[in-house]
Amino acid sequence: MMQQYMDTKAQAPDALLFFRLGDFYELFFDDAVTAARELEITLTGRGSGSDEKIPMCGVPHHSAENYVLRLVEKGYKVAICDQVEDASAAKGIVRREIVRVVTPGTVIESKALQEKTNLYLASVVPKDGMFGLAFCDLSTGELSVVEHADEQAMLDEMIRFQPAEVVVPAGEENSEYAITMHDLLRTVLTTGGEKTHRHDRASATLLEHFGVISVDSFGLAQYPLAVSAAGMLLSYLSATQKRSLGHLKMPAYITSDEYMTLDSFSRRNLELIETLRDKGKHGALLGLLDETVTAMGGRLLRRFVERPLANKQRIEERLDAVGELHEHLLLREDLRQLLDLVYDLERLVARVAYGSANARDLQAIGSSLSILPHVKERLAATASGLMQGIAERMEDFGPVVDLIERAVVDEPPVSLKDGGVIRDGFDEYLDTLKQASREGKRWIANLEATEREKTGIKSLKVGFNKVFGYYIEVSRTNVQYVPDTYERKQTLTNGERYVTPELKEKESLILEAEEKLIDLEYQTFVKVREEVATWLAKIQQAAESIALVDVLQSLATVSAKRRYVRPVIATDDRILITEGRHPVVEAMLKGEPFVANDTVLDNASHQISLITGPNMAGKSTYMRQVALIVLLAQIGCFVPADHAEIGIVDRVFTRIGASDDLAGGQSTFMVEMVELANILHHATPKSLIILDEIGRGTSTFDGISIAQAVVEFLHQNPKVGAKTLFATHYHELTKFTELFAGVRHYSTHVQEQGEGIVFLRKILPQAADRSYGIQVAKLAGLPQEVLVRAREILAELEQGKPEWAEQSGYRPKAELGGAMILREEAECEAAPAIEETPSKKKAGKEAANSMQLSLFADQAADHPIVAELRTLDVMKLTPLDAINLIYQLQQRARESEA
Repeated sequence: MMQQYMDTKAQAPDALLFFRLGDFYELFFDDAVTAARELEITLTGRGSGSDEKIPMCGVPHHSAENYVLRLVEKGYKVAICDQVEDASAAKGIVRREIVRVVTPGTVIESKALQEKTNLYLASVVPKDGMFGLAFCDLSTGELSVVEHADEQAMLDEMIRFQPAEVVVPAGEENSEYAITMHDLLRTVLTTGGEKTHRHDRASATLLEHFGVISVDSFGLAQYPLAVSAAGMLLSYLSATQKRSLGHLKMPAYITSDEYMTLDSFSRRNLELIETLRDKGKHGALLGLLDETVTAMGGRLLRRFVERPLANKQRIEERLDAVGELHEHLLLREDLRQLLDLVYDLERLVARVAYGSANARDLQAIGSSLSILPHVKERLAATASGLMQGIAERMEDFGPVVDLIERAVVDEPPVSLKDGGVIRDGFDEYLDTLKQASREGKRWIANLEATEREKTGIKSLKVGFNKVFGYYIEVSRTNVQYVPDTYERKQTLTNGERYVTPELKEKESLILEAEEKLIDLEYQTFVKVREEVATWLAKIQQAAESIALVDVLQSLATVSAKRRYVRPVIATDDRILITEGRHPVVEAMLKGEPFVANDTVLDNASHQISLITGPNMAGKSTYMRQVALIVLLAQIGCFVPADHAEIGIVDRVFTRIGASDDLAGGQSTFMVEMVELANILHHATPKSLIILDEIGRGTSTFDGISIAQAVVEFLHQNPKVGAKTLFATHYHELTKFTELFAGVRHYSTHVQEQGEGIVFLRKILPQAADRSYGIQVAKLAGLPQEVLVRAREILAELEQGKPEWAEQSGYRPKAELGGAMILREEAECEAAPAIEETPSKKKAGKEAANSMQLSLFADQAADHPIVAELRTLDVMKLTPLDAINLIYQLQQRARESEA
């Protein structure tokens, strides 16, 4: 047996092997040590012919699923090895085989799946800097593929799908892209079979599985890497699942030009799926929009939010459907009530194809399909082309519903091995066996009364157990009255158990009938399940239709509840919003009205909006709401505004807030610059950019310089020219924006009350004069002595004579747009003033370039310290070397002054 175990283990070396022995699944050696630790079960040992025992642990077979799923959740693979022949008929050791390998990306058990979230297995195949990707949800049969030309785009796609497991070609698990992907996604990384990613082999795998003669059937002839990724993924599924994968849909290519592109930064910053704070759904856009009543609709809505449309016709089709449901409350409520009766058809039919569906699953399919004619009737009566098209595509599933209703009892048991699944009248031979079983049990039920009367023993009982079968039990005090025809079978402490020839005959008939009955019921059920599987593709199509109807009614329900209006999808690039509101913030306010604001953006006179004002005054909320209103419009939903005209946006970029990436070795400022670089490299004139506080993570001069350069780049680079909302505390930028025709000033309105301020949340078309930092600090609860001292320092700075500057030999020499620059008098010159130029467009660059500060005055150019600094290679200095060098230079400077 141990040799059989070792041979089997060699087939799945990277998995924990659950080896079936009787009523238990056993694990041995290192697998046992790992499982005992992770499952917190007892680790024992088994003799092996030597003094040292083999580590061993086990779990009962009837509850093994729970243990397997616990291990998979922790990132392990589990290989299930079962007996594949009848032990009574086996010669020698019972034959055992691995029947399935359960991995984090191949779980189909309902208890391990979230209803409204897909569980994806992904694969990636790189070549010459490009990447082919495939994504599969085994529980629904969804299979999508795509190619990307660079690593960042590949990672963004991975982040969108959030796969539980990623398959890479054999030998590439330690490659740079694989390590980056693993660290970013925190997912399980595994390798495919040898050479299964090669294009010729991957193509053959796909063609054989789907029964087609060319990859042209999938529309993938021009996407060889996508074919390679899909073929490798399918090979991996075949190797691990070892059963039918007939429910997998043909691979669908993800076309980027049909959808708005959202990178990982934007999805995170806009909190589309989950919140930044607690990673929860409540407080995210998806949580607000989710009024779906089916699991399928919930999953589809998530895909809508993650991939808004960029095709005007398709957006209008969705808006027409949402608009009709928005206007007709009774229609909407009828659909909601009907859809609420529909089970998760996608996952149910997947279990049918998988061969794991039980009687209750079939019953759920039948009851769900019986609802479709009523849904179809209501959709057919609408004016929406999208909903009428759904109605036309809905099949008549009467034969399937009838089959399930005739075959399956009203309340079937969970297990198919216990019998009682098939309804009377469905199979004649089954009915004969059932009748024989019932008559035998009826005879035995009457036997107790008959024998009591015949023997006069009032305490006589007829019973049954699995070891001894049927018996007659008599208490010890009545044994003397037992007839000679009784045959003693078992002696108890307080009595005796007997059988009679007639009882043994009836028992044999009953048990034989029940054994045949259970086997025949199971075989009959399997045939019914296989018949339902022939409808699989049509049921999957119906499931997709039901999911779409559910999403449309969800968007209409939210729009009606929240007083949203239908947006106008403009043919140009303008974004005009009247009295726009932040959908999530508005929904979370308790009794407090949301302050609405207008927005004007285009690619000409209102390309960039510079927004100033204090923290907490509403700048970030305002900018996010503009982005979310655009997203909602392109999803096909009504929007929170009095009026909105939305020109289709190809990408939304956001740079809002930042935090250290300590594990990646990046500071807050570096994270900010990485996100900004991504925006500037990929933005187009049809993009929308949200920038919040660029350059705050470095020195004031560097920050202002970067912020101004970004504004110039966005305004003057014709390849970018994106519509931009730019919030900043650098008031200096407001003077430069007067030089650019497409830049406008805005500020958040605040009202001073003594030493405090009130945030009015209104965006005004003017620049703010200051940041009100001390007032905000007071609201945050800083100690009073800190606030008093801060006001004193502020007053000194505004007067140009800060106390600390005079004490250190420094004093102000130049002013740049209201910001004080303090430089040592002996070494610094005043920066040249900025001259106003009549022509704004031509003078922008000249004015920007005039603001340069020399580090040292000319007379100090030959100083030995300066000469040493010129030759210094700062890139080779460690932090400690730098500190020591600064100290030495300071000492030399003091000595030269003395």
